[in-house]
Amino acid sequence: MGEENLSEYHERFVPIRRELIDCAKGIRLPLLCLAAGIGALLVRVPQERWLWALALFWLLAAALYHRLLLLMAGVLALALYHGLAQWPEPLAEGLARQDVILTGRVVSLERLGGRARFNLEVAGCQGAAELPRCDHLNNVRLDWYRPPSLETGERWQLTARLKPPRGFLNPGRFDYGAWLMDKGFGATGYVRDADDAVRLHSGSGPALTERWLYLRVHDDFTRRWLQALTLGDGGALESSQWTLLRDTGTTHLAVISGLHVGLVSGWVLLLGRLLARLLQPQRWRMVIWPWGLAGLAAVAYAGLSGFAPPAVRAAIMTLIALWTASGRHAPGVWQAWWLALLVVIMTAPLSLLRPGLWLSFGAVAVLILAWRWREKPVWWYAILRSQALLSLATGAATLLLFGQLASLSLLINLVAIPWVSMVMVPLALLGWLLSPVPGVGQLLWGLFGHTAHYFEDALELVRQWQPQWQPSAEQIWPLSAMAFLVCLVWLLPGLSRVWRCVASVMTMSLCLGGSATPVLRSGELSLVVHDVGQGQLIDIRTASGRWLYDSGPRSRSGFMAITTLWDGPQHFDGVIVSHGDMDHAGGVPVLKTLHEVERWWAPLPDTIEVEGVMPCRAGASWRVDGVSFTFLWPRSTATLPAAENDRSCVLLVETAHHRVLITGDAGQAVEARIVAHYQAPVDVLVAGHHGSHGSSSQRLVDLLEPARVIYSAGYLNAYGHPADSVVRRFRHAGSCQWNTAFDGAITVTSSALEISVVSQRPVSGVEQCRPGVESGR
Repeated sequence: MGEENLSEYHERFVPIRRELIDCAKGIRLPLLCLAAGIGALLVRVPQERWLWALALFWLLAAALYHRLLLLMAGVLALALYHGLAQWPEPLAEGLARQDVILTGRVVSLERLGGRARFNLEVAGCQGAAELPRCDHLNNVRLDWYRPPSLETGERWQLTARLKPPRGFLNPGRFDYGAWLMDKGFGATGYVRDADDAVRLHSGSGPALTERWLYLRVHDDFTRRWLQALTLGDGGALESSQWTLLRDTGTTHLAVISGLHVGLVSGWVLLLGRLLARLLQPQRWRMVIWPWGLAGLAAVAYAGLSGFAPPAVRAAIMTLIALWTASGRHAPGVWQAWWLALLVVIMTAPLSLLRPGLWLSFGAVAVLILAWRWREKPVWWYAILRSQALLSLATGAATLLLFGQLASLSLLINLVAIPWVSMVMVPLALLGWLLSPVPGVGQLLWGLFGHTAHYFEDALELVRQWQPQWQPSAEQIWPLSAMAFLVCLVWLLPGLSRVWRCVASVMTMSLCLGGSATPVLRSGELSLVVHDVGQGQLIDIRTASGRWLYDSGPRSRSGFMAITTLWDGPQHFDGVIVSHGDMDHAGGVPVLKTLHEVERWWAPLPDTIEVEGVMPCRAGASWRVDGVSFTFLWPRSTATLPAAENDRSCVLLVETAHHRVLITGDAGQAVEARIVAHYQAPVDVLVAGHHGSHGSSSQRLVDLLEPARVIYSAGYLNAYGHPADSVVRRFRHAGSCQWNTAFDGAITVTSSALEISVVSQRPVSGVEQCRPGVESGR
């Protein structure tokens, strides 16, 4: 009986297994890419969650005993191992705000006014005996205020105060903390006790290529562009130049990109084949050395940038493209695309979640589809069509990833790409090649400087002409979908031009019609407590109105967190500045100069330097879109407390279903006077004074019974906010608690059906309904 069952099993299972394996053979490379991608993603997942899954996958591969499954398991494990080796181990929390002694080499250096910011390659790290070890650190990013003369390549021993990689995390904005981890930094901090710092070894100064440039190019503008385009040094360009490039959608042209690497390789291939035709006229089509020379040029160009990850990615893609185009035992176009993706993921697993990788491969995929299934078109039409489709696809991706779009980027790039690629880059590289010849290299680089000046002048004119429009948050998805779908319609084979136009118009009508629907309806409320460090900035929206409560902090260096929140000018129906402390009123100068504010409120007209400030007084209220706004404090100018914190404007926001209370920095004495008149439960309370022990009294908690509490506090702030006693007080009351220091920005949405609270970072707290709450000490 057992033999009959086994025979029946083989009869049923073996044919199915063969069919599955035959199907998999045609998609080997995509499956290997999938395995490599899973391995790269597992790097960011806690080990206990993937270890058993990986073991089961290996057992499955071994049980089926097929080479493809075993190869997939091997690729997955190798990508995971390589990613774990590259993933920096962050500084232990116990070492935060503690002094450690670092020994290391200055890798890169940036001078910012009276301070220097540099990357230190750590050779040794030592803290106090009772503290956790820090010898696992490989790279740290440090600020040094009033530093001595510093040069790259120098070795130093210095005392620093460090913290784990962390940055503000707000909706649709740049995640600085994730960027630090991706770049390999295990900590950031600043140098202390500068007098105790010891220079152990003088560096060689700037790299040989940079010293060569400084000796032969005396114009600073020309040198900056040469460093960016030929050395891959994006930091050489000033922030104003990057702003100009971003506003016109041409940032991809200012660094060593796949376009430039491919162009250099193509020129070398063309020259090599012309030379081969002269030397071997009978068999020049068969010689292989021009292809090898073109590949060598791609690697050399990437080497100019110190083999930075984007340049390495471009070189890999170019090498595989050359192999495919050579036709010698080469894979097909799509197989080459998958092979390049596999090699890039295996060599740099951490790049899998970086936008640059998918923008590069997406752009190549669009170009492949644009030239596939088509008869050979007229050259100018082919260029225009390819550029238009590429602009649609990359514009949609850029809008989706970064929430911004240059309105004239398509037209700008039609001219800018040929200008940079066919004029600026060749002049720059020819200058390097002929720089040993007296006068020739300087002449070429002088011409390059003029072309760079023309390029920037033209971009500045376009920036002045183009509409100052940026899509709102609710328009991003519809506009991105529209651009992707229109691009897809024109890429699909077999459609006539008439049907493509009809489908494009229909797609645009559907997407743009859907984007006209407002996110909020009458009676609904959205409130975002932004992550601005040790300070407060709350964005309040109704169906048609928008207000700010506080403007965020301003540091001693002059930095204002509000500058990181939006790219373009914003309109606010009103701004309420709770009181004059710099952690609440620090961003007022930015609001005055860059944004449009219809009305200002503050405790007194002279609290902030703005004309027409209205004093916030208890009882003053207004109603918009079915949402009521009411001030509960201060009561009058005559009874205004002497302490700045106790003057805070206390705001109650009410919908038909929910209540939100914001108390600023008001202390417990003010809270007692507020609850003497107002004792209704609240659904959301923004904790007073960032969770200080001097606010959020037991009486306030008992009478208001807040269901949800949000602390606007800075990560590792010096004040220890929120205080242990306050966190415990709300915990005993059953309140769910969030903290911007750990959870990033907190978004509260109130509708008739529910009130939801969403944090930017995944839930990471001690209990499910209290994500990210920890006391500051």
